[in-house]
Amino acid sequence: MLRYLFQIEQAIRYGEYPNANKLNEKLRTNFSRSTFGRYIEILRDEYGAPIEFDFKKNGYYYTDSTFSLNQVMLKEGELLTLSTILPLLEQYKNTPMEKSYRDLMQKLIKMLPDSITVDSALINNEVHFISDPITTMEEGVFEAVLKGTKLHRTLKLEYKTAKDSEYQERLFDPYHIICQKGSWYLLGYSHSSDAIRLWAMPRIRNCQITEDKFSIPKDFKLEDHIDVQMGAWGFTGEKVKVEIEFVKGLKTYVMERTWHNGQTIRENPDGSVYLSFETNQLGQAAAWILSFGGGAKPLNPPELIEDIKRSAKEILAGCK
Repeated sequence: MLRYLFQIEQAIRYGEYPNANKLNEKLRTNFSRSTFGRYIEILRDEYGAPIEFDFKKNGYYYTDSTFSLNQVMLKEGELLTLSTILPLLEQYKNTPMEKSYRDLMQKLIKMLPDSITVDSALINNEVHFISDPITTMEEGVFEAVLKGTKLHRTLKLEYKTAKDSEYQERLFDPYHIICQKGSWYLLGYSHSSDAIRLWAMPRIRNCQITEDKFSIPKDFKLEDHIDVQMGAWGFTGEKVKVEIEFVKGLKTYVMERTWHNGQTIRENPDGSVYLSFETNQLGQAAAWILSFGGGAKPLNPPELIEDIKRSAKEILAGCK
């Protein structure tokens, strides 16, 4: 049906003044006048096509020559997608991609005809996303990092670690760009450390692309340095198996989600929930477990248990 609808619409738009006989001759079909009439009614009633019949030319035409069915063939689900993408662009704040994506989305929205009808909940501000705090970075840093990463060119920059008070000049080979919890990070080879490091892009300034090219080592694997489910901050080397027990009261909340690829999750006889997965981000796993308060208890590995105990003691000490 949709194919014929488009063919009829195209014939009208191209000024062919189609009717049932003309369409049958063109497409070698056998439409009756009533069937053809139903297609005209669908175009007019469901898609708001400005169709009229010209008795002199014995066919249909558009009173508005700018109308096109392609402009209105969006389903409600697609409109919902359009309406929810703009809030998601918050994760690209402070990057050149933010303006480009917003301009693109605004152009798509403006292409929609005013006559389209859809539940206002899909296009108004009734869908919200709670995002993480956004960090800022020096102008030009993101562009230089992105270009250097694509071209495999060494970056010359100034960097300040979280513990340092002064910037120091560095050379860095950018391998991957990572966005985590509202901030952007750069994973690559630090010449000064002679090792792979993860640097926060907001702590970079005076970033320049050099003429020196680099090659990513063949044995480099992204998953050896970050965990896309847990994060990229607390790299601990080899992957270890994390085991957690959640209290009965969190059973539904925990079991209705996929927390990690390859996870094992099951309900215990007493209603508590067992969850296990492998990660190289014990620091992030510890922070995540602590976010449940007393609702999550680490079972393994021992170093994770000690880390959480230490953090809990520090929290208690600060409350006195």
